[in-house]
Amino acid sequence: MTFEKISETSKGVYIIAATPFTDDGELDLASTDTLTDFYLEKGVTGFTILGMMGEAPKLTEAETLSVMDRFLRRVDGRVPVVVGVSHASNRHVDRLSKTAMDQGAAGVMVAPVTNLKTDEQVYNYYAGVAKLLGPGVPICLQDFPQVTGVHMSVSVINRLIDEFPQIVMFKHEDFPGMRKLSELRAQGEAAGRRRISVLVGNGGLFLPQEMLRGADGAMTGFAYPEMLVQVCALFDQGRAEEAEDLYNIYLPLLRHEFQYGLGLALRKETLKRRGAIRSSYVRRPGPVLDGTDLAELGRLIQRLESALRERGSAVAA
Repeated sequence: MTFEKISETSKGVYIIAATPFTDDGELDLASTDTLTDFYLEKGVTGFTILGMMGEAPKLTEAETLSVMDRFLRRVDGRVPVVVGVSHASNRHVDRLSKTAMDQGAAGVMVAPVTNLKTDEQVYNYYAGVAKLLGPGVPICLQDFPQVTGVHMSVSVINRLIDEFPQIVMFKHEDFPGMRKLSELRAQGEAAGRRRISVLVGNGGLFLPQEMLRGADGAMTGFAYPEMLVQVCALFDQGRAEEAEDLYNIYLPLLRHEFQYGLGLALRKETLKRRGAIRSSYVRRPGPVLDGTDLAELGRLIQRLESALRERGSAVAA
């Protein structure tokens, strides 16, 4: 069976999938299945698994392979799946990438290692990875300096795009970074450069503005993925005002989920309440919600559901 690969024309919503655990911190593969079904039912264009918000750094190598296999088997080629392969060791990146592609992944996402300080160092790192993986493995560059501490300039991104055709996607997550997105698009157009897919993260907090600046969609894990799907579709249809009106209904909850240090616990608790996973456990070290946090989240969900009813939208579990 031939599976679709990511390309320069990829667009829509590639959901950053959570990694479900049991209440005692073990992998919950049954919940991986229900979570996969939940995302597909909400209309996502694709998946990104084993990302930072998928708690990939907290998994053993055996667990990493188990999670990847379970997601890929459950999706079964219905939509593309990007696998996060970021690691301090290029040997690990190479081995996991090849295993992922052999099992039907659509491409891999690579964040820079944390000790890169100059454009030349960033270029050399990604050039080395691209050459190691070869032209048959589509690559998504992940730009997330808030976590990696590595700042990727527009000039080095463009250099990589020019020299490595397998770099087909860019996950834009710099903060603040909207000017960077505009510069990337403007410089590419002015130079007649190959246009690659740009999907945005940061919890979707700036999604409307980023779509207007040239993004092709979102790669984030907000617990109401149907909103992301609908907003991106409306922008694609040229209905920007309708898209932003819909987005604004969800904004209080989306902003709340975006809290650094606490957001993943809030996201998993919301997914649990929506029936997608059985436990909201975040593997340690990680945040734990207290009673006030839980009540606060519940109130925001109730207000969202009320606003959707007033608008006439269906309120889904």
